[in-house]
Amino acid sequence: MAQPAKPASTVKTTQAAKPASKTTGTEPVQFIFDKSNYRWLIISVAVVAFGFVLMAGTTDIYSTTKIVIAPIVVLAGFALGFFAILKKPATN
Repeated sequence: MAQPAKPASTVKTTQAAKPASKTTGTEPVQFIFDKSNYRWLIISVAVVAFGFVLMAGTTDIYSTTKIVIAPIVVLAGFALGFFAILKKPATN
């Protein structure tokens, strides 16, 4: 087996490294999502959970609620989640 090559010696520079400057800016932190985005995301999680509750249940496997309505509700919840992520925050 070939052994890995040893790294070359370190390069010395004449300039000292600049210390990281600490900014004490008064700018507010800019978040990616707005408050409305989080509301829509919470609503979408609730809709998906409600769809799974509709799917769970009793002994009747072939009920219309389980095989038609519940999957549509779950897909609607996922669509709301995509909307919540892609929605642009309102500019002030």
